[in-house]
Amino acid sequence: MPVEEKTLTAALAVERLRLAEARLARRRQTQCGPSETARAAMRYILERADDGSPATPTEIAEHLGLATASMTGILHRLRGGGLITFQRNPDDGRSKRVVPVDRSADIDEIDPLTARIREFAGGLTEREADHVARFLEAVTEAVDGECL
Repeated sequence: MPVEEKTLTAALAVERLRLAEARLARRRQTQCGPSETARAAMRYILERADDGSPATPTEIAEHLGLATASMTGILHRLRGGGLITFQRNPDDGRSKRVVPVDRSADIDEIDPLTARIREFAGGLTEREADHVARFLEAVTEAVDGECL
């Protein structure tokens, strides 16, 4: 069964996106400061701080789909960079909370790419956003299911 041109266009656009993300990940490893995972962790830490419920390392690891051992290394690098600190968790003396050192930091400055993507999404109608979101969720599930 032949692939429709519009379907092929969407599939090729996703492939270009995946290649661009791979190039960005390589650049960030060598030239651009924190890794994508560290940036995602920092976004989550800032969002949780804004909500008044600082996250624990385990919660951050679960949110990002990482092992807690991997998260520990990322958090220690963020702390070494002066971006976060750890506080005793008053609800559980065995755990700690992760808090930003400077809450005046703007999430968009830490991750300007995400800010640009949100700006692009703001130009979509509700229906377009729904279609794009469903399509990208399906692609995400396929990517997550690969090599299991």
